[in-house]
Amino acid sequence: MALLENMQVFVRVVDLGSLSAAGRNLRMSPALVSHRIQQLEAHLGARLLNRTTRQLQATETGQIFYQHCLEVLEAVERAHSSIAAEGGAPSGSVRVTAPLGFGRRVLGPLVPEFRAANPMVDVRLRLSDHLLDLLRESVDMAIRMATLKDSSFVVRKIADLRRVLVAAPEYLAARGRPQAPSDLLEHDCLLLRFPGTQQYRWTLTTPAKGDGAKGDGAKGEAKSTKLSIAGPMDADDGDVLTRWAVDGHGIALKPLWEVAEEVKSGALEIVMPDHPPEPVQLAIVYPHRALLPAKVQSLSDFLVPRVRSLLATSHPDAVL
Repeated sequence: MALLENMQVFVRVVDLGSLSAAGRNLRMSPALVSHRIQQLEAHLGARLLNRTTRQLQATETGQIFYQHCLEVLEAVERAHSSIAAEGGAPSGSVRVTAPLGFGRRVLGPLVPEFRAANPMVDVRLRLSDHLLDLLRESVDMAIRMATLKDSSFVVRKIADLRRVLVAAPEYLAARGRPQAPSDLLEHDCLLLRFPGTQQYRWTLTTPAKGDGAKGDGAKGEAKSTKLSIAGPMDADDGDVLTRWAVDGHGIALKPLWEVAEEVKSGALEIVMPDHPPEPVQLAIVYPHRALLPAKVQSLSDFLVPRVRSLLATSHPDAVL
């Protein structure tokens, strides 16, 4: 067991690139992490890491051993999952991250229901509109609303979500209604901003329409317009942007389901409906592995149909 634990420490050190980062991640002191690595090197009779004052890198032997460690740890995980699949109840802690608004409105209320059906699984929920690093933060699964790019992570799609530009009637009466995407550059736009974010890049689409000049009903191609948006106010909490928009401070880009009630009540109006923002994917993301732990798989299987049903029932116009 000590050897297996030392292998887990070694993998985390290589993944995060430093002893101190691995220690924070594993809740160990850097000295203990270093001791575990020394034990592993003594057991193997080989140096696994090259350490300098500025960086830490795996040796050639360490790189080979790292790949074998991944295979061993994955096999252990697969063995645990196979036992659960044979009738053992899922157990352990699942660390989950999700956007603030989604966590408050959707995920938070579902967690107690999941726990009632799976009392041996503890859910550790971290809500943030920041995109947390799954490996560095030891996250088992993340719920993302984003334009997801190809990566080494596994993505389980829940739904494609419509997004809209919204503003208060008072703001539009005072500043006028933008008619074309470029008009947004003259407006106060409210931005979701945090380190590494791309939320200031707005992509609007103009749906293809029949070309009357041809007389044949032929359709052209949808046009995309990419804008680098600036604004006088930004925040790292999407609900703050909604509040600012309702109070008449500018135009916000939001998933429709998040502002559906405000639009229905008239507190917000959809701006330029003929030039909608590109949709985003709502998905569960987890680090790539051949077989998910039973605790993660059970939570994922629980959430996907319920979230789909909730969105389809309460906000049907918000789902593509």
